[in-house]
Amino acid sequence: MKNTTIKLTAIIVLAIGLFSFTHIISTFKADPATSTLAWYGSKITGDGHEGFIKLKSGELIIEDGKLKGGNFVIDMNSITNTDIGSETYSQKLVDHLKSADFFDTENFPETTFKITSYTEKGNNKYDVKGNLTLKGKTNEISFPATVIVKENTATAEALITFDRSRFDVRYGSDNFFDNLGNKAISNEIALTVMLHAKR
Repeated sequence: MKNTTIKLTAIIVLAIGLFSFTHIISTFKADPATSTLAWYGSKITGDGHEGFIKLKSGELIIEDGKLKGGNFVIDMNSITNTDIGSETYSQKLVDHLKSADFFDTENFPETTFKITSYTEKGNNKYDVKGNLTLKGKTNEISFPATVIVKENTATAEALITFDRSRFDVRYGSDNFFDNLGNKAISNEIALTVMLHAKR
């Protein structure tokens, strides 16, 4: 009886120990309907254009309330413009962005990003690194992000700035063409990301 009691106690202690070291890992699915991605691009003169592009899918991997990984997919054919008042000229810009001059959405309808590493900075802030695949080219990018987890929901905010010329987006780039003068378009594209996700 004594040996049985000792064994039972040992099992209980072991179970408690295992439970105390169990980490809860959850996948939070991004909601395309409430998530937003806003883009901005400009000429070297400072004049720019902006608009939105839709999230197709995405997820955040959360462990014990903190970011552990994630990815998202962008629908490149959903790109819109919001700063040009004329519907005709706004559509011309959108059509040009979809063309082979820029993103060639007919052949590359999706852009993807996957987290490869991160550094926790405290107060829900992270330095994130990952692979961005755009127009068939994959390059590592990094950016700061804020990820807040509340029970069954997670929100991720980030300002992602990347060099389009690394992805073979050549139009108006002084990395590929000489003597563009003030017609040159900045190589940097900014993408403001707001992901709303649910477990």
